[in-house]
Amino acid sequence: MKKILIALTVLSTVTSAQGQFQVNPQAGLTFQSLTDAPDGVNYKAAVGWQLGADARFGDRLFLQPGAFLGRSVTVVTTSGPAPNGAEGSVTVEDDLVRTNLKLRAQLGYRAIDSYQFDLRVMLGPSYDVLMSIDDRDGNLTWNEGNFNNGSFNIDLGVGFDMGLFTLSPTASFGLSRVFKDDPTLSQIDSKYMSYGLTLGINLGNDDE
Repeated sequence: MKKILIALTVLSTVTSAQGQFQVNPQAGLTFQSLTDAPDGVNYKAAVGWQLGADARFGDRLFLQPGAFLGRSVTVVTTSGPAPNGAEGSVTVEDDLVRTNLKLRAQLGYRAIDSYQFDLRVMLGPSYDVLMSIDDRDGNLTWNEGNFNNGSFNIDLGVGFDMGLFTLSPTASFGLSRVFKDDPTLSQIDSKYMSYGLTLGINLGNDDE
């Protein structure tokens, strides 16, 4: 996966002198959850934010590398027996908050390419660099040392260009385990599942 990212990035640099080139600063929302919750645990995506930019090299078929800083939130609910032998159960809820730097390299195609409106589809690998982890209420037993430092993903998206503005819903499917492979966490095979929506502007030359 890392070799694919490097190859696409190098290829985008080689082709930058040819055809259309645009830079697209963007800001928007993220919704990140985890798959395969262990027994007694439930994950639910909450609203986070992202800020970054991508570049496009090419015309109908194009390369689109990008980098985005994001703050993602997942609500983690844990249920278990009441302490001290009391009857019933106890449910604890907390927000798992992660700051990531997403490095992305995608191949895209303009399915609709007109003067007033473009429709793009994109697919490619990404790598999320984990920068920090915290929980808002201090109820989680996990800490930053329990998480892997990064995650490989497959990202896909759709882009709508309307003159100066661009709107893009995206999805990112994690390929790497969230937690480190140590004895206490080896049975948790959770991976990241993320959705995003960004609004940005198109800067650069356009052949249309």
